[in-house]
Formats: sequence, structure tokens, C-alpha cells
Amino acid sequence: MLGIHELWLFVLSGLLLNVTPGPDTAYIIGRTIQLGWRGGAAAAIGISCGCLVHVLGAAIGLSALLMASSTAFLAVKLIGAAYLVLTGLQMLLSRARPITEIAGQGDETSISRVFWQGALTNILNPKVALFFLAFLPQFVAADSAHKTLAFLVLGLIFITGGTLWCFGLAAFAARAAGRIRQSAGVIAWINRSLGALFVYLGVRVAMLEAR
Repeated sequence: MLGIHELWLFVLSGLLLNVTPGPDTAYIIGRTIQLGWRGGAAAAIGISCGCLVHVLGAAIGLSALLMASSTAFLAVKLIGAAYLVLTGLQMLLSRARPITEIAGQGDETSISRVFWQGALTNILNPKVALFFLAFLPQFVAADSAHKTLAFLVLGLIFITGGTLWCFGLAAFAARAAGRIRQSAGVIAWINRSLGALFVYLGVRVAMLEAR
């Protein structure tokens, strides 16, 4: 259907890729410990929305343009790297407070910020675009008359599986966190860890070269 072949292999590959620990996993767990299940779910949804942007880009050819144009690639890379580094530095320098204190002072804003950080981290990372551009075509026939729709279907399958896995990860982390979220010292450590993660990702994005 739609020129998609070896769907079972795509689903299996996507599952293995999604469950492999990485920066997104660390971000979701960290935000869950900070803000509970809602924080982890917001992080997961943000990450998935960021991936969806790249799936749409791959489907309509924007990712191919990004790969072909060194100027476009450089612009997105530098914007993404700057955003990640600045976000990381803000987290590293922020003053931590217990979650009970934060919850009483604009929790909705915190949840919204977590969502947008997760989304922009993926949207502004050219490596994510290149991943979908390289991965999705492997499972679509070259002579398919519906390549765009096939890319969208495969991308949605991949993102749906990843989102469900991340929700489960957030639920597990929320239950395991317990009273940790009440400690300002632990929250400070989490903030610094996540801040360092963002700075590290920013440096990696800045060093990424177009293929």
C-alpha cells in the first residue's frame, strides 16, 4: 500500500530506535522528576511535535533542500546551536526551588516552557531532519506514485510509537521519583544536568557537518 514495503521491519526498527536511551530520554526523565507526570508528558509531546515537523519536511522535500543547500543547513545549524546553548546556560545558572514552591507560582508556564523546549530542541536540530530523510525512504518503493503520503504514514507510525514509549517512561519516572521532587538540592542537580545536556547538544549541533 502506497509503495510501503517491509512495514514489519520499519516498525521493529522504529521501536528499537525509540527505546534506545538518548538525550530525549534524559530530558523527559529530568522534567518528570522536576514537574511530575505532566512535565514528562509535556516534554514527550514537545519532542514528538518537533519530530513531526521534520517528517512533514521530509515528505514535501524541505529536508532534501536542507541537505542540498549548505547555506540553509548552516543557518539552521547555528540558530539551533545558539538556542540550545543559551537554554542550557539559563538552566545552569538558575536558582532551584522545591517543586511545591514552583507549583504555586505559575505551573502552567513551566509546563508550556517544557513543551516548547522539547519541540524547539528537535525542530532546530538539522541532524533530526537528516535522520528522517535517510530513514524513511528505505521503506518506500522508488517507483511509488504516493511517496509524500507514504512518508507521512511512516513518520506518523514512528512518532506514535515513540510518543507512547515516552509516556510510559514519564509514568515510570513519576512513580519512581517519590519525594525527590521536594528537595531543592536534587532539583538544582537536575537543573545543572539538563543544562549541561542542552549545552552539549548545542555544541554537537554546531559541529555537525552537512553530508
